Amino acid sequence: MADNQNGGPSTMTPVRRFNENERPPHPGKRIPSSKFAEHTAPFKDKISLDLKEAFVNVQPSTSDDGPKHTNAVEHFNKLLADLEAEDKDEKPVVEDTEIGTSRPIPDELLQTDLKEHEHSYIKHFASLFVGPIQFVMIGALVIAGILQDWVDFGVICGLLLLNAVVGFVQDFTAGNVVKELKKGLALKSIVVRDGMLREVPSFDLVPGDNVHLEEGTMIPADGSIRTLNIHLQVDQSAVTEESLAPGKRRGDLVYQSSTIKRGDSFMVVAAIGDRTYFGRSASLVNAASTGKGHFTNVMDRIARNLPALVILTILVVWISSFYRSEPIMKILNYTLAITIIGVPVGLPVVVTTTMAIGAAYLAKRKAIVQKLSPIESLAGVEILCTEKTGTLTKNKLSLGEPYTVQGIESTELMLVACLAASRKKKGLDAIDKAFLKALKHYPNTKDMLTTFKVLSFAPFDPVSKKVTAVLESPRGERIVCVKRAPASIFKMVQEANHIPEAVQKEYNETVAEFARRGFRSLGVARKRAKGPWELLGIMPCLDPPRHDTAKTVKEAVALGLKIKMLTGDAVGIAKETSRQLGLGENIYNSERLGLTGGGDMPRSKIYGYVEAADGFAEVFP
Repeated sequence: MADNQNGGPSTMTPVRRFNENERPPHPGKRIPSSKFAEHTAPFKDKISLDLKEAFVNVQPSTSDDGPKHTNAVEHFNKLLADLEAEDKDEKPVVEDTEIGTSRPIPDELLQTDLKEHEHSYIKHFASLFVGPIQFVMIGALVIAGILQDWVDFGVICGLLLLNAVVGFVQDFTAGNVVKELKKGLALKSIVVRDGMLREVPSFDLVPGDNVHLEEGTMIPADGSIRTLNIHLQVDQSAVTEESLAPGKRRGDLVYQSSTIKRGDSFMVVAAIGDRTYFGRSASLVNAASTGKGHFTNVMDRIARNLPALVILTILVVWISSFYRSEPIMKILNYTLAITIIGVPVGLPVVVTTTMAIGAAYLAKRKAIVQKLSPIESLAGVEILCTEKTGTLTKNKLSLGEPYTVQGIESTELMLVACLAASRKKKGLDAIDKAFLKALKHYPNTKDMLTTFKVLSFAPFDPVSKKVTAVLESPRGERIVCVKRAPASIFKMVQEANHIPEAVQKEYNETVAEFARRGFRSLGVARKRAKGPWELLGIMPCLDPPRHDTAKTVKEAVALGLKIKMLTGDAVGIAKETSRQLGLGENIYNSERLGLTGGGDMPRSKIYGYVEAADGFAEVFP
């Protein structure tokens, strides 16, 4: 069944609607292939935007609501406890269920994971005997064998094997650890195969598959949303560095490695593996990482120059010995002695062993070294570019110091803001989570919240761009609480109630200041019964730095590193984070570089511009 020309679903088959308390489709459930375009979001009651209509629809409380309210309070207290314990370590749940599929899938389409260049163990072990010094040592080994000098033969052979074995064992062990970690972290997806919802490994997905997405799902491939009448919130911080999850509707693209924060939908897979947006970015990084480190280049120069000098010396000895008619065996003895003395045969062993010790030290610090060579490459770093979201910051929104209108206490502002927040853990967005987590700093507000009864709640609506809650106070008074953009909420209150000019000026200056500092701000307002709207204040949200970031930055700078911050967030947000960490405030918009043809800076000036910058904002892969 196809959609009609107007974009709506065909009426040949009734649309299946899910109740808000019903579980989403589960593996083993049969769904006709024609249903994906028709699948609608779980139904949720929403209050009317007209407040008068909202009050009419609210039923008065009765004595039967007592147990229900008690259960709601217990549920809300449990939610707050879960949020406070959210940062604690949790053991992953491993499911052993294996459900296959009878649908044949071409092998060439099964490359969902990013391609990795793998070499055979034999080739890798043999490569450890390749190099200028190794070649000279092998030559000396041959000469020692000809001379039957078994002591030197054994020493040289032992040094060659020791260097190869240490390097091979370290690379092999670290590689296996990484492979096991990848197996343990392998994602599974709920996909439609043969008309049935089945759980399959994400690397089995192919373009055209219909994948079911729900809250908490990590998107396994690039694709487009197919569900009608749905508003998803998708955390794209891994791709765009945005701390706040943007909204997605039918037809919008979603990218691999993003996470569903709210909503339930089907997605049609459009690209997998290296063909995804994330995969192409990773390929660019791999292509830029093929060069050798500074230390490796220095060692290569030593390894080339010393053997060249040794060979030149040996030629001089051979020529002089030839004119003196020296026996060939004596000449070979001279050659072996000069080779062992002139070439640092122990250098490869010392370097490899030193890096292996460094890898063992890093392993104790819970860092996995997949290869030994990056250890010495890291030692030569002069400029370190680091992403902001999740590396310098927590990638979790938190509240800043609020602004309150004259006569309003911060606890009152916090109370109204939290009343206009969801009390269900499922579907709790980042902003509501930030408000509820901040309750630990407002103990009185936390106690007062449980005394209000929620009559109706409308989560964030992409059309009205606000969150609305209708509640009943302990005294039986109806209260409407709203959170939305500061400018919009100011206009809403101003239309219903006169705001003094002094308050207007202070409010607008605060909005401008928060915007300059890069805060994401929310205005808060309240309406009691049939009274006018009241403007309460503004709550700024920010993604704060990690507790150890400032210390780490200072240590890195003390070691001679220049740190530059890269982020997909706006310039104001980047400058505020950089200011808090002491990185400097020379943060520029990446579009000025003109690397994609849209900038206004000539390429001759780009190098100096990048050197002088402390970071770049609005950067995308």
